[in-house]
Amino acid sequence: MATMEITPAPAQDTTNLLRFITCGSVDDGKSTLLGRLLYDAGMLPEDQVAALIRDSRKLHADAPDQLDFSLLTDGLDAERQQGITIDVAYRYFHTQRRSFIVADCPGHEQYTRNMATGASNAELAVVLVDARKGLLAQTRRHTYICALMGIRQVVLAVNKMDLIDYRDDVYAAIANEYRELAAHLGITSVHCLPVVAPSGDNVGQRSERMPWYRGPCLLELLESADTSATQAVDFRMPVQWVNRPDASFRGYAGTICGGQLAVGSEIVVQPAMQRARIERIVTADGDLAEATAGQAVTLTLDREVDVSRGDVIADATRPAPVADQFAAHLLWMGDEALLPNRAYWLKIGSRTVNARVTTIKHKVDVNTQAQLAARRLDLNEVGYCNIDLDHAIPFESYADNRTLGGFILIDRQTHATVGCGMLDFALRRAANVHWQHTDLTKDVRSASKGQQSRCLWFTGLSGAGKSTVANLVERRLHALGYHTYMLDGDNLRHGLNKDLGFTAEARVENVRRVAEVAHLMVDAGLIVLVCVISPFQSERRFARGLFDGGEFLEVFVDTTLEECERRDAKGLYRKARAGEILNFTGIDSPYEAPEQAELHLRTAGLRPEQLAEQVVEQLLAGLGPHHSS
Repeated sequence: MATMEITPAPAQDTTNLLRFITCGSVDDGKSTLLGRLLYDAGMLPEDQVAALIRDSRKLHADAPDQLDFSLLTDGLDAERQQGITIDVAYRYFHTQRRSFIVADCPGHEQYTRNMATGASNAELAVVLVDARKGLLAQTRRHTYICALMGIRQVVLAVNKMDLIDYRDDVYAAIANEYRELAAHLGITSVHCLPVVAPSGDNVGQRSERMPWYRGPCLLELLESADTSATQAVDFRMPVQWVNRPDASFRGYAGTICGGQLAVGSEIVVQPAMQRARIERIVTADGDLAEATAGQAVTLTLDREVDVSRGDVIADATRPAPVADQFAAHLLWMGDEALLPNRAYWLKIGSRTVNARVTTIKHKVDVNTQAQLAARRLDLNEVGYCNIDLDHAIPFESYADNRTLGGFILIDRQTHATVGCGMLDFALRRAANVHWQHTDLTKDVRSASKGQQSRCLWFTGLSGAGKSTVANLVERRLHALGYHTYMLDGDNLRHGLNKDLGFTAEARVENVRRVAEVAHLMVDAGLIVLVCVISPFQSERRFARGLFDGGEFLEVFVDTTLEECERRDAKGLYRKARAGEILNFTGIDSPYEAPEQAELHLRTAGLRPEQLAEQVVEQLLAGLGPHHSS
C-alpha cells in the first residue's frame, strides 16, 4: 500500500488565536466534522451532550446509540429540517495549545455569498471532500473563493473513508488532484488527511483503521498552523471613533490592523498627511508603552491635528498609498445584477465613499477559473473590475492588509450589502490625472449672465411629454433673458451616445454621460434642461449627487402607460408590443417612478403650456430676481 506522511508545522505560541472555516460541497459532512471536533476537544458541557443524545435519538430512531454531531452547528430550524447548512455558524473553542474561532459555511451554490463572508476573516480553510465523489464543482468554487479571500493554508479532509473501505489509493488520487488545483490558485500550504467524521477517525485523534496514514490528526494540524504570514508589517490603524469625553481629553480609537507602534512614534494621519507623535496608548486596562496588530486602543497625539472617523493613522516613514481608482476582484452578492457605472457606497475600514464600477474586465468561471467576457455580474459571480471613487482613500493591496484592502459595496437605496471585494492595485491614471484649477468659477460665469445656474431633469415614460414641456420651458426662459441649453435623450443618441443600446447596462451609461455633460453646463453658468427617460432611481440619484444643493430639480412628467401608448407618435410602443424592440421602458423593462421629485407634473387634463408654466414658476421662485446682462 502507498504510504502518505505529513509533517505538521512547528508549534505556535499557546496564546495564538486561529480563525478558520469549514467548507465543501453539500453532504460532505462539514457540520458533522465540526461537531465531532468540538466533542473531541472536550468543549461540550454535560447538558449539551445530554441534549445531543436526546435530539439524535429523536431524529435517528433506527440508530439510538449514534450521535448526530451536525446538530451542534446546524442551529436553524430550516437547516435541521433539510439536513443542510444555510447560514454561517460561528463557534469558539480552545485547547491547551490554542484558541479557535470556526465558521461552518454552507455548501449550496446559492449560498456562496455566505461562504465568502466566513472566508473573509479566516486564516485557514478545512475543505471537505466525500471520498466516494472526489473533487466536485463546489469544491473548486469554494477553493477559488478561499484563494480570492487571501487564505493560503488549506487542510483537505477526505471524509467518509469508511464507505470506500479505507482505500489509500483513492485517497491519494484525490489528494494529488487537489494539490494541483491549490497550486494553480496560489494556495501555498496544503495538508491532506483521511477522516471519518462521525467516529472521529483522524479528527481529534489518529486513526488505527488507516495505518498507512502516519500524519497528524485534524486537531493537531489546527493547533500547529502558522498564522504569522497573515500579519501586515507596516503600522496602520483606521480611526473608528474620535473619543472626546471632556475638554481635557481627545483620543482616536480603533483596532490596529498592521504593524506595531510605541509611545513617541511619529505617525501621519491620512489622507490629509498631517504629522504628529504618539503621546499615549490608552486601553481599558491602562496605558501601554507599545501596541501591535489586533489590539483595540485609543491614541492621543502630541499636538492638535484634524482627525475624523475613516482617517488612517499610519507609520510616518512608510505611509499607506492613496488613490481613487483601483483594479479589484469583486464577488457580487446582490439579487439584482451589478451594472457598470451605477453608483454605490463603498465601505473600506471605517470610511464610506461613493463608488462606481466603471469596467468589468472579465468575470471568472469559479469552477474552471476561465476568464469570460461580461457586461454585468449576477448573484455569486466573481469579476475583475475597475472601480472609481469620488474621494481618494488610503489603502493597501488585499494581499498585504485585509482591513485596508477589503471592501463592501452597499446599495444606496436599500442599504443592503451587494458586493464584497479585494483591492489589487491603484490604477496608474489615478496618480497621473489631477484636477486643473481655473480662475473663473461657476459663480463668476453665472454672474456674468445675470442668473444662477440650474439643472432641470425631466423624467418619465417615452411619450409622456418630457421634450414637449421642456421645449416650452426653454422658450419661456429665453424670452425672459435667461441663458439655457436643452439636452434631449433622442438627440444625444445621434452623437454622444450613439454607441449605446437599450439594455439595463447601456441605460446606466447613457444617464451617466448625460449627467456629466449637464454638470459641465451648470458649471458654465447655464440653466440646462435634460430630457431623458432615466428609468432607474439609482441613476437619477447619481445625477443629483453631481450638483450642489438646490442646483438640481427633478421634474416627473407623470403620464399613464395607456396614454403614452395611445399617443405613440414614433410607433415605438407598437413595435415593443410586437417584440420588435426589446428592453423598452414600460413594456419589458421597468420604470421606477420618482419618490420625491421637486415637481410632479400630472399631465391628465392639462395642456403642455400649463405644465410648462408650472415649471417656470417653480424655477423662478428659486432663482430670485433676474439681472439681464
